[in-house]
Amino acid sequence: MPTAEEIQRRVEQNDAARSMQRAAAAKRVGELVQRRTTIAEELATVDRELHDVMVEAQKVITIDELAQFTDTAATDLTHWATACKPARAKRKRPDARRKTPPTSTSSVAAEPASRVPAEV
Repeated sequence: MPTAEEIQRRVEQNDAARSMQRAAAAKRVGELVQRRTTIAEELATVDRELHDVMVEAQKVITIDELAQFTDTAATDLTHWATACKPARAKRKRPDARRKTPPTSTSSVAAEPASRVPAEV
């Protein structure tokens, strides 16, 4: 039968091996997520640029002609020309430090509950 020290050593050995595997898995996932994020950002930039070029190109050349010259499906070119989302605009947030509360559209303002006398 193993001693208490031997049991503890075995547990620690098992935990160390598992911790190394977990750390390696987390590291690899983190690297892949970072790589994917970078690639997705690059692809979004290319898509926006392709959209802009397609919109300008349609002034002088048709999508069918572009498809013929570039060996690219006309449906893909049409998608890039019409379905690209523009860069996101940042929305302004309402000023949280506003000193006066927004005005009510009702002509009669509701009285706060603390000021309404309780019925006895």
